[in-house]
Amino acid sequence: FSACSKNVLDLQPLDQYGQEAVWGDLGLMQTFVNNIYYSIYHGFDGKIGMQMLCDESMRTSDRGASNVTNSLVSPSDYSVFGSQVGQIKLTWDPLYKSVRACNVFLEQVKQHTYTDQNLKNQLIGEVHFLRAYNYHTLAFMYGGVPIIKNAYGLNDEVEIARNSFEETIKFISDECDSAAALLPVTHATNNNGRATKGAALALKSRVLLYAASDLYNTSSWATGFTKPELVGYTKGDRVARWQAAKEAAKAVINLNAYSLYKAIPAAGEDVAKNYNSMFLLKQTSEDIFVRFFTQVSMETSETYHPGLHNSPGGYHGHGSNNPIGQAVDDYEMSNGSRFDWNNAANKLNPYSNREPRFYASILYDGAVWAKRPVDVQPLDPVGIIQTGTFENADGTLRPGLDTRQSPIEGFNGTGSGYYQKKYIDPSYPFQYQVQESPWRYLRYTEILLNYIEACNEVGEDAEARKYLNMIRVRAGLPEIAAASGSVLRERVRHERRIELMFEGQRYFDIRRWMIAPQVMVNAYGIDIKYKFGQAVPLYTPIKVQNRSWKDKSYFMPIRLEEMNKNKSLIQNPLY
Repeated sequence: FSACSKNVLDLQPLDQYGQEAVWGDLGLMQTFVNNIYYSIYHGFDGKIGMQMLCDESMRTSDRGASNVTNSLVSPSDYSVFGSQVGQIKLTWDPLYKSVRACNVFLEQVKQHTYTDQNLKNQLIGEVHFLRAYNYHTLAFMYGGVPIIKNAYGLNDEVEIARNSFEETIKFISDECDSAAALLPVTHATNNNGRATKGAALALKSRVLLYAASDLYNTSSWATGFTKPELVGYTKGDRVARWQAAKEAAKAVINLNAYSLYKAIPAAGEDVAKNYNSMFLLKQTSEDIFVRFFTQVSMETSETYHPGLHNSPGGYHGHGSNNPIGQAVDDYEMSNGSRFDWNNAANKLNPYSNREPRFYASILYDGAVWAKRPVDVQPLDPVGIIQTGTFENADGTLRPGLDTRQSPIEGFNGTGSGYYQKKYIDPSYPFQYQVQESPWRYLRYTEILLNYIEACNEVGEDAEARKYLNMIRVRAGLPEIAAASGSVLRERVRHERRIELMFEGQRYFDIRRWMIAPQVMVNAYGIDIKYKFGQAVPLYTPIKVQNRSWKDKSYFMPIRLEEMNKNKSLIQNPLY
């Protein structure tokens, strides 16, 4: 041993970079930042989307989703939030790991000098944005949380109390401002997907809109909770909060960097195709913050395969995401009237004369879609969705190819009578090949909807209608002429529900508006029977899933082990 040189034994590992090598090289620092981006949840992340945990759709094989839709999540049982690759990223521990990575970067970047000051500032801006994004998820999952600005070591004191909701929102807003001051409005093509000034301002818009909403300004639901400041505002001017939300959205609009995709359809243009393609194209005029994918990305079939996960069982798809009747029926008729099962014409042919976004987003019985896989084409050479049952001449029944009794893959058949069409690119043989459509975290229409909602809440109804009608014109629907006040509020909320269907917003919207007790009720779907000799089937709405709501579900509980580690934490109400 005495003959051994310390220098010989003190070797750097060959499969990783040393700390000084990373922080002294902006290229390696950029890779470090890339990993923080990678940790952010996206809507294709796993087989259970957020739409299955609210009143948009259901997961037929469940995988614990019904524990969420029945308010059974507890501090010791997170259900899908503790077991699914996507939802785990929305919880306390992974989010704080990502926050720590941001803090490490911001600490280290101050201790080194770099020749490329522009890239340094850009990366600092991106990390402020990423820290804000992680905290915005923490805030709307948990309420006020500990604001951590430094990277703790193993020997540091980590028993830290929760900051108030107000302090948390201000911190996020300030982080967005810091990011916006350092980031460019656009990046070169090879940097698409990185945060921009518009992304920082758009995130601020979302955060301030949510924060001004009912849940965070009403504490009466939290019976007996002695720390209401952790789950909402306890002082201040709510109108001022709506005004701030309005101004934040307008700041994005005023960048003049984004526009509605296909804002004014040409005569005879297929509006449904326009809307559907907006989610399949690699880039559109709406894109603010986007996650891109490639055939050779780091994703696996568990985390990114929307075509396989959501396509019908009769296409050898997994049929994971089944829109429920409440969501399907909320799509308007083509003339702007509401669909109603009590209307004889609607009941006779419920999928006729619906608004374009219905045809762009929902696969329903009788819809002409993609060609079937080769082995299924003899049974259906055209490619028509079959979620009904056909009666034969002898009275026996033949199940449709996309039902749960299908001869193809019945176990992957729909449980509601519907499948999701939005986000699925039928040009890919999705049984074997991964599509490359991006996930849009933030897009321009959301910002317009934020602005519209805030305008309505501060009494600027004419301005709200002006921008609301821009969205309706793009959707091929009649304009709204005179609605105001609470009537307009309902129209605004309805438009947001339809326009942002399956985009991960509804889970939070039903909570912040405090309408969850009314909408998180038993889910219904559709039973479809084709009587022998009759071309028009019988449609019968049926219950397909039990659901119930408890007010504790407005927020996630803090895990029991986290509470045990940090005695300064206070659990959320009603857990």
